[in-house]
Amino acid sequence: MNIKKHIPNLITLINLFCGCVAIVYISQGDFLMAFYMVCLGIFFDFFDGFFARLFKVSSPLGLQLDSLADMVTSGVVPGYVMYSLFLKSANPHDVVGSVYIPFLGFIITLGACYRLANFNIDTRQTDSFIGLPTPANALFVLSLPLVIEFSNSLMMFEVLSNFWVLLVITLCSAYVMNAEIPLFALKIKKFTLKDNVLQIVFLIISILMVILLQYIAIPLIIIFYVLLSIINNLFLKK
Repeated sequence: MNIKKHIPNLITLINLFCGCVAIVYISQGDFLMAFYMVCLGIFFDFFDGFFARLFKVSSPLGLQLDSLADMVTSGVVPGYVMYSLFLKSANPHDVVGSVYIPFLGFIITLGACYRLANFNIDTRQTDSFIGLPTPANALFVLSLPLVIEFSNSLMMFEVLSNFWVLLVITLCSAYVMNAEIPLFALKIKKFTLKDNVLQIVFLIISILMVILLQYIAIPLIIIFYVLLSIINNLFLKK
């Protein structure tokens, strides 16, 4: 029995387990622990591919298993978080709205599902991404309740508790994951300053934002990544 070929799949299943635990924490209203579990799941999601390449045991099964695990950790979980945010923003006196409107949050789950299925058959996304990866989108969505909880800003609370703001975020989230927007690769392949200026600038600014803004920095970093990629694409066309 070749144990090596099962190690990447085991790591993928740990990613899935982290997503399942995150769902439990969300149901209990503990968004911070849910965020940490998703971060842990994304960590394992990175290393399953790493070990598959290291042990040279990449397989079609591993590819499908990876997408199924991501569907939970980076698809169902952020959808459930958005459902919870919609639920909190709903008018308790509006019985119909408070019951049915929160389900709009799962539009994010549908968008993630479509992206993951498309990613498996898109040969263009081997070294970089087209559209926002589901883990990045999951971090963006899961950071929103943390911004509300830890920012101590009444304005931030009012903005992220507004139905229309949440609806726009939900629709943009599902769209950006599937949009034909090339995003620059974060992996460093050539160890030269010239070939990695974009990555270094992004990394430095991201670190500074985390130090200065803490949890608020997370959604801003994701937005910055997309905008920086769009600007970079415009320069490449010239």
